[in-house]
Amino acid sequence: MHSHNHSHSHTHSDGNSDDASKRIGWAFLLNVVFTIIEFIGGWLTNSTAIMADAVHDLGDSLSIGTSWGLNKLSDKDANRTFSYGYKRFSLLGALINGVVLTIGSIWILFEAIPRLAEPEMPQVEGMLALSIFGMAVNGFAAYKLSEGTSLNERVLNWHLLEDVLGWVAVFIVSIVLMFKPWAILDPILSIGFTLFILFNVFRNLKETLMLFLQATPDEEQMSTIRNDLLANDKVSDLHHFHIWSLDGERNVMTVHLVLKGEVSVEHIQSLKESIQSSLAKYHFEHTTVELEFADEQCRDEMK
Repeated sequence: MHSHNHSHSHTHSDGNSDDASKRIGWAFLLNVVFTIIEFIGGWLTNSTAIMADAVHDLGDSLSIGTSWGLNKLSDKDANRTFSYGYKRFSLLGALINGVVLTIGSIWILFEAIPRLAEPEMPQVEGMLALSIFGMAVNGFAAYKLSEGTSLNERVLNWHLLEDVLGWVAVFIVSIVLMFKPWAILDPILSIGFTLFILFNVFRNLKETLMLFLQATPDEEQMSTIRNDLLANDKVSDLHHFHIWSLDGERNVMTVHLVLKGEVSVEHIQSLKESIQSSLAKYHFEHTTVELEFADEQCRDEMK
């Protein structure tokens, strides 16, 4: 005899997802408009650093646009094809963003490193004006996304933070170049901030890949839940215990619990309520708990 307890806890409201889509939409609009301005500004100021930033921002715009679309898609209800819904699509967006940002950063390094040997003097006043504008636009977009909690928004926030740091570098270099012809400062700063961002992107990429591979989101929490379930006086053992995440925020749990001795229907009802109570604080998106009698062979081990 198998008893299934299906608990669907929806602690994240659709409003949170709508807000995420609005924040990503704002960031996308600002980035596209500003990328066009950057290309024009880079051409007018003869600044290869600004042109490199423009190409990088173009990559960011594509990534943010992809994330926006995937974030909107993740709000759709579950169906026969995607029985868990579309939440995992925003995780795909985070992976794409991380890969694009990595490629963009490596491209900047390839552009900046040769300039250490042959630095060029740009049109400094134009650089200064563009850098102030750049810090303001990207800073505002990063601030809007920093209000978000999803993995997608966090990865996009690094996109924008990278751009802010890039413009800070351009701002500092342009001020120094007004007084000293040290054009080499431009590639040095570009390399410095790109390496800093790459470090953080790799960390986010690792987290995203682990979620894709259905790694346990929090091993310590899993151990605590195991102890909570085994603390019940009607449970003797557990197996097939799995926790994985849909999108880095919404988690799913399944477990088989082996009961002690003979258990009546009333005891099973009481046990279900006890399990539901002990799992409530973890806010799982889906839980499946299978109850097995002491002398019963697990169905999944009969294969």
